[in-house]
Amino acid sequence: MKAVVFDSVLKFENNYKDPQLKENEALIRPTLLGICNTDEEITKGYMGYKGVLGHEFVGVVEKVANQKDSVLIGKRVVGEINLGCNSCLDCANSMQRHCKNRSTLGIFNKDGCFSEYFTLPVSNLLVVPDNTDDETAVFVEPLAAAMEIFEQVQIKPKDKVAILGDGKLGLSISIIMSAMNVDYVHIGKHKEKLNITSNMKNKTKLLSDITKDDIKSYDIVVEATGSTGGFETSLSLVRPRGTLILKSTIAAKEGLNLASVVIDEINVIGSRCGRFEPVLRLMEKGKINTKPLITKILPFDKAMEGFELNRKKETIKILLKP
Repeated sequence: MKAVVFDSVLKFENNYKDPQLKENEALIRPTLLGICNTDEEITKGYMGYKGVLGHEFVGVVEKVANQKDSVLIGKRVVGEINLGCNSCLDCANSMQRHCKNRSTLGIFNKDGCFSEYFTLPVSNLLVVPDNTDDETAVFVEPLAAAMEIFEQVQIKPKDKVAILGDGKLGLSISIIMSAMNVDYVHIGKHKEKLNITSNMKNKTKLLSDITKDDIKSYDIVVEATGSTGGFETSLSLVRPRGTLILKSTIAAKEGLNLASVVIDEINVIGSRCGRFEPVLRLMEKGKINTKPLITKILPFDKAMEGFELNRKKETIKILLKP
């Protein structure tokens, strides 16, 4: 079968081995796929992963291992990407994404979805609402990561909130914040990117327009830049005893100045993957509009072109259609 594979080099294979259906799994035919920056980082050595890339998808269940799951055949689905061992305390507490023995679709020890067919446990699958199109459903995974903020922090109506960063992650968080009726300011370097979500009634501000009145004035700041500079700017915006939510991983080559975390008693919260179900409910209610994030949809056979486009700064989201 056709597949996008990383094995020291990124390549498009026409004869990759077919997936083997295991107990409690479903065989899925993807109908739309999303290229993520994590896919790009894997090609640079992240997680030491080798295999089929991809973890953002919407697809159709073609086959199931167990007869009891046959109701899923023909259904459009999305899928949680973390596969827990289902034998540890984390899994018992429905926290498979923190299981020490987990594998992760297209990222660690599990072939991904950039192929004609792939498998996932039935327990990871969620049926897509009939009124939600593929171009919306394919964004469930990144939007669920943004939605995780609301599982971790209570945002009160009077809270002064800021998102810092206008890339894929920052824009996804902006979409969720808007859907959850949060009054927030979206801060970034690129006016054209901030304009993408400007119709969501949020306020926008260029990083260059930050003034002394912004310093130490926000109750909650969401850092989504992935840079040391962005982290330090975020810290400067949080008021004493405020909350800083880290949504991006920062691999700093130099020391970070964390003095203000102690001096201003700032709550720092790491936030990663989230549950899909709350996002699907928002989609079903028509509260999610992902169309402004789509830069281009390419045929699956042009996946290598898609990766090239994904590397361009002006690109937001490249989708692949098998």
